[in-house]
Amino acid sequence: MTPEIDGQFCFKLNGQPFLSSRRIALLEQIAATGSISAAARAIEMSYKAAWETIDAMNNLADEPLLVRQVGGKHGGGTQLTAYGLQVIAQYRAAEQIYQQFLQQMSQSSGELGDVWTLMRRFSMKTTARNHYQGQVARITQGAVSDDVTVDLGHDLHIHAMVTHEASEELGLAVGRAVHVLIKSSLVMLSEASQAMRISARNQLKGVVSHIQAGPVNAEVKLELGQGRVITAIVTREALEEGWLTQGAPACALIKASHVILAVND
Repeated sequence: MTPEIDGQFCFKLNGQPFLSSRRIALLEQIAATGSISAAARAIEMSYKAAWETIDAMNNLADEPLLVRQVGGKHGGGTQLTAYGLQVIAQYRAAEQIYQQFLQQMSQSSGELGDVWTLMRRFSMKTTARNHYQGQVARITQGAVSDDVTVDLGHDLHIHAMVTHEASEELGLAVGRAVHVLIKSSLVMLSEASQAMRISARNQLKGVVSHIQAGPVNAEVKLELGQGRVITAIVTREALEEGWLTQGAPACALIKASHVILAVND
């Protein structure tokens, strides 16, 4: 029996999945409808999953893929940026070439053996809610650990504290591409105040863009600019204090020791 050749086409950035057919379908529906909720329904995706997908893409992209329009005569909406439209066009063009390749493989005579195993795409999987990529900008060595500054682009930097041993094992050096992982449960939020004095090494100011409350805690997304979003888990008590509201300024606090760095081999 002749095996059928099939596969999943996706773009990656530094080994991390960036674009897939489902993500592109979501972007196309947003472009067509101007609504994230309508786009999610069209491809049978939950509204929460749609936002998480958009956040994941924006956090890895060089530029925002979409912009939100609040209020207005028609109640606002969402539209893709020129960069977002370009991403769709490039993906579809590459996908067409990929499908042609699969067709040629299927029509090829002779033994295919385990060729489909060579087509697998391997990617790093993590439970960390916040995942970014950047480059090592500076390494300051201490007595036991190194303070590693990672440039995420657009004037956004993250500090991580790693041991000398870990730094050597990862091959960390200025200019090295790295993944930055931060669990949402380790992200603290505070009111954005110029007078506050906090010992946390990372203090990222932004605007609350989304709140999803649960019976015990709540998920809060903070827009950091240029499409970058950081997610935090806060208690219901903190939410009920009243200062965490949609559109309110806030500051994400992360200890350098709570930032995990990873590299591709």
